[in-house]
Amino acid sequence: MTGAREAPESVLVYVGLDLVGDGLMKLPFVRALRNACPDARIVWLAGKGHSTYGGVLAPLVDGLIDEVVDDAGVGQGWDELLRPPLAGTALAGQRFDLVVDTQRRVKTTLLLRRIPHRLFVSGAADYWLSDRRPPRGHRRPAAMIRQMLDLLEIATGRQADPTVTRAIDPAAEALAETLLGDGRSFVGLAPGAGGRRKCWPLDRFLELGRRAADRGRTPVFLLGPGEAEWVDAVRTALPQALLPLQDPRAGAMAGSPLLTIAVAGRLDAAVANDSGGGHMLAAADIPLLSLFGPTPPAKFAPFVSRGTIVRAQDFGGTEMDAIPVDAVDAALETLLTAACPGRR
Repeated sequence: MTGAREAPESVLVYVGLDLVGDGLMKLPFVRALRNACPDARIVWLAGKGHSTYGGVLAPLVDGLIDEVVDDAGVGQGWDELLRPPLAGTALAGQRFDLVVDTQRRVKTTLLLRRIPHRLFVSGAADYWLSDRRPPRGHRRPAAMIRQMLDLLEIATGRQADPTVTRAIDPAAEALAETLLGDGRSFVGLAPGAGGRRKCWPLDRFLELGRRAADRGRTPVFLLGPGEAEWVDAVRTALPQALLPLQDPRAGAMAGSPLLTIAVAGRLDAAVANDSGGGHMLAAADIPLLSLFGPTPPAKFAPFVSRGTIVRAQDFGGTEMDAIPVDAVDAALETLLTAACPGRR
């Protein structure tokens, strides 16, 4: 690649591994990479473990990533210097126009630079091992996804565009349509999180759902296995609410992130804590209101085209119960008005 406008024909992206949460957070990068290189062969190389893109999240990257090379044993030890680059993998002997090293361990980066390439970009050693670097004065962003998008922008010389251009998963989308139906305005509410300290109180989510229903919208509660004890409380307080993941028609798909993402794609907007559920909602790139307290949004906020963050610190606290219902309700209405200007 001799200039910012020359698109690569082949791209290798290196990661250590991808758990489901990692895959959800990295999805905007994958979309932006495909948008930047629409005709390129894109290979995702997981050098030190498994990638969820080769497993449960494979449908999300269908058409975006051409090949996932899983648990390849690349970028781990100095003994790799005794073998040709990528030896023992399906990529042995191949050359790539662009290699994107998404990790920052110097040893791994030195090993990866041996892969035949025209352009190599990496943030390791403050970009000193990269063929291209950011402008002087560049500050590394806190969020992992923004760091990855920076690498893409350094490689292409253009602003990254993570616009969603493809369906999530046809089977999941058809099921989501069955579970929610058509003709209504849906507002998503995801009250769970990996730790209860990150959860806004359930009674406030219920009040938010009641207000949405009073305005003619249908509240859609997204409750995972860890929130099973909340199902009865939601159904009692809001009989009109939908709980698609608890609907018997969801069947085996009920526990799949693909169904949650497909349901999210039918929502006008949603509210979530700092949680995996929030990142699943973000994977559909819908208007998203994220609630933060003990964790920093600069590092963990989901990446969406239209998003708002409400922090406990804005109301004099650090715990989630410092956030008042009125503030969340007002922020949600602002998001909804911007997303659906014809609906009130």
